[in-house]
Amino acid sequence: MSHDMDPSLNVLGEPLEPCSGKPLTGYFRDAHCNTCAEDAGSHTVCAVMTAEFLAYSKYVGNDLTTPRPELGFPGLKPGDRWCLCAGRFLQAHDEGCAPAVCLEATHARATEIVPFEVLEANSAPVQGSGSARPR
Repeated sequence: MSHDMDPSLNVLGEPLEPCSGKPLTGYFRDAHCNTCAEDAGSHTVCAVMTAEFLAYSKYVGNDLTTPRPELGFPGLKPGDRWCLCAGRFLQAHDEGCAPAVCLEATHARATEIVPFEVLEANSAPVQGSGSARPR
């Protein structure tokens, strides 16, 4: 396996911005939602964790709150940004508990699974601007 990284572009067609360095996220643990052919889960959606989503994720079998020091995973809390699997995000959206999405830090490949309109409808305010993107 080569693990050749796909081009680092976001869903807006711009350079992919960092999602989170603390906690360190991403398939490559490079703070970005970069992906490659080997990333079967498509860890491409940069999402802002909410208590509701974290409870939902644990309920469906993916506990993101419990620290796993042996894996270098601190456990997530509301407000943390994390590269989610696109399929899990879509599932949460369909169940009405999707977290907010940072479009600038969400990889373009996310749209192979999640329609752009769904990502845009869940978009978080742009960092530093204090206002959401126009819809």
